[in-house]
Amino acid sequence: MENKTYIDVLVENAKKSYAALENYTQKQTDALVRAIGKIIYDNREVLSKEAMEETGLGVLAGKIAKHDKVTTSHWAYMKGKPSVGLIDIDEVNGIYTFAKPVGVVACLTPTTNPTTTAVGNCMCAVKSRNAVIISPHPRANNVTMHAVALMNEAIKALGGPQNLIQSIENPSLDLTNELMRKADVIVATGGSAMVKSAYSSGRPSYGVGPGNAQVIVDSSFEDYPLMVAQIMTSRVYDNGMPCTGEQTLIMPEEKSDEIIKAFEEKGAYLVTEPADIQNLRKAIFPKGFEGPINVDIVGHPAEEVARYANIRVPEGTKLLMVKLNKHAREEVLSREIMCPIVRCFTYKNFKDGVAIARANLLMEGAGHSSTIYSNIDDNIMYAGNQIPVGRLLVNQPNVNAAGSSFATGLVPTISLGCGSWGNNSISENLSYKHLMNETRVSYIIKDAYAPSADEIWAE
Repeated sequence: MENKTYIDVLVENAKKSYAALENYTQKQTDALVRAIGKIIYDNREVLSKEAMEETGLGVLAGKIAKHDKVTTSHWAYMKGKPSVGLIDIDEVNGIYTFAKPVGVVACLTPTTNPTTTAVGNCMCAVKSRNAVIISPHPRANNVTMHAVALMNEAIKALGGPQNLIQSIENPSLDLTNELMRKADVIVATGGSAMVKSAYSSGRPSYGVGPGNAQVIVDSSFEDYPLMVAQIMTSRVYDNGMPCTGEQTLIMPEEKSDEIIKAFEEKGAYLVTEPADIQNLRKAIFPKGFEGPINVDIVGHPAEEVARYANIRVPEGTKLLMVKLNKHAREEVLSREIMCPIVRCFTYKNFKDGVAIARANLLMEGAGHSSTIYSNIDDNIMYAGNQIPVGRLLVNQPNVNAAGSSFATGLVPTISLGCGSWGNNSISENLSYKHLMNETRVSYIIKDAYAPSADEIWAE
């Protein structure tokens, strides 16, 4: 008999744990979900500090806020929704739908959001009575393990099964690849290489694509204080690491000076010298389009990024802005940048502005999210029809794409599907419903009318 590997043991434990949930009621299941979210919420400051210490990335206040938003929004959305047994009755069509677990869910978590990704995915998975095995990023292993221990503590307090949530103790690429081959479903949140590996594993997978949020401002929108406040908060949040952060500002040419001045008044600095712009290119993407972002600037504040690039900025600078003439494949700074920088483009015609956003997205970030500031419905609908994203936000911060704000109708998630644009299987926000199998019991429809072929094909 072949010897069991470390991953085999984790998977075996996971199967036993989710089998123990087979007879759980909706009330018992929801109690587990609530407890998992609540214990992370209660320990959000401790976990945020640990994440900062271990990874050296981000802003403490931003990480605390993210724990708050993820746990509360997820529970508010899932609370009371059916996920156990008979969940839907369609009496008209004679369909009765039963929910079943998918089994062992492998969750791959990034160094940028190690514990918030873990808790969000675990709440979704357990809502549908699944077990979870987390593969943490090696640079965030300790804090992820702590979060897992806390969630299991909450499960144990309710008499739930052991090993419902597990984590690879000493993560490596080999162990992650083995886990992906042996789990029932994979949720991959992280870099494109990780997502590609998940989809190549032979197992059903939900991945996410990179963000590169474009912000289009049309001439009808003039509430610049609101827009600046929203973009500054969203982009500076956790030092620009969230994939939902605004990356590009596309403005009417005649109003660009006024808009940039509004940003400068709130702590932004516009980089204008060609030599400084070239320094930014070299500092952020040392290998240009052929290489990844420089990890030494990821998750660092604007002033530190400027110093790294040998650019002098005023003390207290919160956001770097750079005005560019070229975009997409002609300008490497059009790629996703995970620190507080916003690129600026101008247009003479609104449709040209949409074209810039579209080109940047198709180069990198297609399928993710973008924002439009406009008071003209026709422009909003035109952008919605033209821009290749799963979510287009109107007059609101792009961070709302994750659905964590109660002022948006989007499903709360920690994993934003990017559809076929981003080589993902879904273009919507991942929820517990994606981690659920469904059985449909079908009855014959009494007295159902069957139209003739002529009726069906009639114009």
